[in-house]
Amino acid sequence: MSFKEDTRSVTIDVLKATQPIGDFYIGKIDSKTLCDITEFDIRHIVRENEIESYLGIQRRLDPRRVEEISEYVKSTDACFPTAVILAVRGSCAAYDEENGQLTLFNLPDPEEGQEVILYKDIARVLDGQHRIEGLRGLIDRTFEVNVCIFIDLDIAEQAYIFSTVNLAQTKVNPSLVYDLFDFAKLRSPQKVCHNIAVALDGTDSSPLKERIKRLGVATEGRFGETITQATFVQSLIKYLSENPNRDREIYRQGKTPPKAGADESRKLIFRNMMIDVRDNDIADVLWNYFDAVRRRWPDAWDYAGEGRILNRTNGFRGLMRFLRDAYLYLTKPGGVPKPEEFTSIFNKIDSPGDVFTVETFKPGSSGEAALYRFLKESSGIAL
Repeated sequence: MSFKEDTRSVTIDVLKATQPIGDFYIGKIDSKTLCDITEFDIRHIVRENEIESYLGIQRRLDPRRVEEISEYVKSTDACFPTAVILAVRGSCAAYDEENGQLTLFNLPDPEEGQEVILYKDIARVLDGQHRIEGLRGLIDRTFEVNVCIFIDLDIAEQAYIFSTVNLAQTKVNPSLVYDLFDFAKLRSPQKVCHNIAVALDGTDSSPLKERIKRLGVATEGRFGETITQATFVQSLIKYLSENPNRDREIYRQGKTPPKAGADESRKLIFRNMMIDVRDNDIADVLWNYFDAVRRRWPDAWDYAGEGRILNRTNGFRGLMRFLRDAYLYLTKPGGVPKPEEFTSIFNKIDSPGDVFTVETFKPGSSGEAALYRFLKESSGIAL
C-alpha cells in the first residue's frame, strides 16, 4: 500500500528536563495540532474497544467522559493545568538545544529500513486521551495544551509511565469538590445544592442536622453522619438541572438559564424555583419531607447501628427518588408542602421501621431501586 502525504512538521519552544528515566521536553501545543498528530493513536483505541488493547498500555475511551470534556472546553473557565504526556519516535523528532526548540515531523518517504509515519501518527498518547478527544471538536477558539514529550521510549518504559500516572493518582473526593462551591461567587446548580446541604446539616431541629459528611469523610467530633455531601448533592441536583455544567456556564456569562416548561417541570421539579432564587423554599421542601420520614419511622431514622438503611446512602437515595412522586402528588412544581402533608403519604405505608434492612434492600443501586418501588407501591402513589 502506498502512502502519499507531504512532509509536515511542527516546532515548539520547550524546556528540557532530566530525571532518572531520562530526558523529556516540556512545552505547549495548540489543541488543533495536538489532535492532528495523535489522531491515529486515538482512533485505534476506539476501534479496538478493549481495555489495554493497544500495546497493553492504553485505556478504552469513555464516550461519556469525552462528551463531558467536549462541553467543558467550550466554557469560559476551561483549564487543563496538567500535561498531556506523549511518546514520539526518535526518527520523527529533532531537538535544537541552542534555541530550545523541538521539531516533530512525519516520514511520508522514509529511507530504506525505516517505516512510513504519517502526520497523524507522530505521537502516541500515554496520558490525556480523553482531553485530546474532547478538544477535537473545538473551533474558533485558542486552546493551548501543555505537553510532556518523551523521545524514543521503548514499549516497557511507555507502559511504566502510563501505569505510574494512571494508577498512582489519588482521585479527588467528590464531596470535597462540592464543598469548594462554598467559595464560588457566582450562582450555579452545584452551589445551590451545596448551600442547601450546609443549611440542613447545620440548623438545629433539622432532620438532617449533622447527618452530612461535608468533605466525604467523618467529621471530627461528630458521630451521627450517615451520608456524604456528594450523595446529597447528586440526589438533589437532578431535580434542578439536566446539565448542571451548562447552567453554570450560563450563569458565568451573566445570564439566567431557561425555565422548565410544564412537562419538563414535572421532571425538574425544583428548576424554576432555582431560577427564581427560591433556594429557601427548596430547602423547606426537603426539610418537611425528611421531617415526615423522621416522624413516621423515628427509630429507623435515628438508628446508629449496622444493618439498617433508611438514614444511610441507599435509604437517602431511595427516599430522594420517591420525593418527586410524593411532591407532585401533593402540589404543582413551585409549591411547598407541609410536613403533615408528606406524613399523610408515609402513613399509607403500613410497615414498621425495622423493615428497612440490608437484607431486604441490598447495598448498591438495586437496593435503592427496590426501596423506591416499595415506597411507591406501598403508598399507592401513581403518577
